[in-house]
Amino acid sequence: MYKIGVIADHDTVLSFKSTGIDTFPAIDEVEAADTLMKLARENYAVIFITEHLAEKIREKIDFFMDKILPIITLIPSNRGTLGIGINDVKKSVEKAIGADIIFEREGRE
Repeated sequence: MYKIGVIADHDTVLSFKSTGIDTFPAIDEVEAADTLMKLARENYAVIFITEHLAEKIREKIDFFMDKILPIITLIPSNRGTLGIGINDVKKSVEKAIGADIIFEREGRE
């Protein structure tokens, strides 16, 4: 059976503990990268990682972009968003359908 995990700072991880999702606190990019690679080998289908950690290990995350699993989704941390996650979703949608349907209004204003 596939699992879901969250890699985040200690405070952000706390908000996921009650959901039943496996949580993995990471203090820095080394710990985050090691945990990401470990979870990818251990049957995790979805891995959430905070944008603040993800921006520091982008090359590790990009390695999985063309793979079916795991799906790596960037989420804001308790410090807020950097806009990286929504930008990745925008790029994926544009690639899939050939048009920007998420922010199309912003381009017209």
